[in-house]
Amino acid sequence: MTKKAIFLDRDGVINVDHDYVCKPKDFQFVDGIFQLCRQAISNGYLIFVITNQAGIGRGYYSTEDFNYLTKWMCEEFLAKDVLISKVYYSPFHPIHGLGAFKKDDESRKPRAGMIYQAVNEFCIDLKESVLIGDKPSDIQAGINAGVGTNIYIGGSQVCKDLGLTCHYVNSLHQAESFL
Repeated sequence: MTKKAIFLDRDGVINVDHDYVCKPKDFQFVDGIFQLCRQAISNGYLIFVITNQAGIGRGYYSTEDFNYLTKWMCEEFLAKDVLISKVYYSPFHPIHGLGAFKKDDESRKPRAGMIYQAVNEFCIDLKESVLIGDKPSDIQAGINAGVGTNIYIGGSQVCKDLGLTCHYVNSLHQAESFL
């Protein structure tokens, strides 16, 4: 039996994007994220985080730092009655990655590798699923994977300028209407 999912970018959707956030003290939740996720769960969605984490590949912080922050973040969600089914991340960067991290990996958005991992592990129906992102590469990953509803936070012009098929909202509160 297939399930529907909501795929959330991390930096800029779950937390305010302060560039390479790797510690809880620097993590600031975006207004409305917990309410959006509770609404998604009540409508039968599983919640996944899909995040490019080139800070690992660039050597700014370690995989252990990322895992610690991710565990903390998931615990904060649980305290607000939200279960994140899984967090997928891509530590690679095709230009600035160091050593084995310097590659254009299938997992890195705008490619759809992280979304396909969730499909394979959790039997997700992409046409019934939603992706929310704040960068064109997020939306492109959703389109590339065949996600049914792709929502761009930040205004309509980006979608129009890039020719992306997506809905646009100015806040997570507005995104709730798509669930």
